[in-house]
Amino acid sequence: MPAISAFSQNFPSKPIRWIIASGAGSSLDAIARAMQERLAATLGQAIVIENRPQAGGTVATNEVAKSAADGHTWLLGFNGPVAFAPFLYSKLPYNPLKDLAPVVITTSQPNIIAVNASVPASNMKELVALMKANPGKYNYASVGNGSSSHLTMEYLKALTGTFAVHIPFNGGPPAALSTAAGDTQILATVPTLILPQVRAGRMKALAVTGKTRYSLTPDLPTVESAGLNELKGFEAIAWNGVLVAAGTPRPIIDRINAAINAAMKEASVMERMKTAGLDAVGGSADDFGKLIADEAKKWEPIIKRSGAKLD
Repeated sequence: MPAISAFSQNFPSKPIRWIIASGAGSSLDAIARAMQERLAATLGQAIVIENRPQAGGTVATNEVAKSAADGHTWLLGFNGPVAFAPFLYSKLPYNPLKDLAPVVITTSQPNIIAVNASVPASNMKELVALMKANPGKYNYASVGNGSSSHLTMEYLKALTGTFAVHIPFNGGPPAALSTAAGDTQILATVPTLILPQVRAGRMKALAVTGKTRYSLTPDLPTVESAGLNELKGFEAIAWNGVLVAAGTPRPIIDRINAAINAAMKEASVMERMKTAGLDAVGGSADDFGKLIADEAKKWEPIIKRSGAKLD
């Protein structure tokens, strides 16, 4: 125990690798870069950001799961590779509950369901009717297999008995560009990626996927408010958070947690997140652990019902 205590007190003893489970320019990337300088100042070591969007974020997640349990390698992950992947992959190379330790929630927000400007639907009721009348005609983009972006649409399809073809991308920017260009017609993802395309007139935002309206888009209705019985209680939230390898000493986890919570309260960081359309959450490591467990429990039957498999 004394050895662990001394080890924890000397943390960090070298630069920290922060592995991001999505591409440059994504909402996760924006979170990390908003806090990078502040965290480096607080912890006294450089924070080196590395983007690993491959395979829906599972490559990044596996890399951190297999890293040394010393707190010097962080994951900024999201629903997909952390809570959904065990039900999507038959041979996942890591077990999120056993191989990773939650540190802190960074942001949580609804997705926005949007369509290309040429799609003849201006609300969710019209979109569902269009999908029912034209099974397989429309393609929907996602930010990656197994992401909240992907499963939000699979949830919608399962509840409404509709069908659209899934076209996955490595990260948010290419998915948004595809839908804006009309190569795909529908996209459900975080407001950060949708709203610039809506303002430019290339996409139409139809609804937010939370239970209540979103503070950054107060005029946009919820999916549930479309009034369709199939969509009663609809909720699909995108969340992000920091994790480290399981076995990392709790004092190190608590120090990282405190540093990130403090960084998210800094005025400059809050402003950068707000500009990116993000609301900081924060909280304890235990809060994040409960969220992951609750999300896995909720989405397991949805994933199985959809038949979604990634291998």
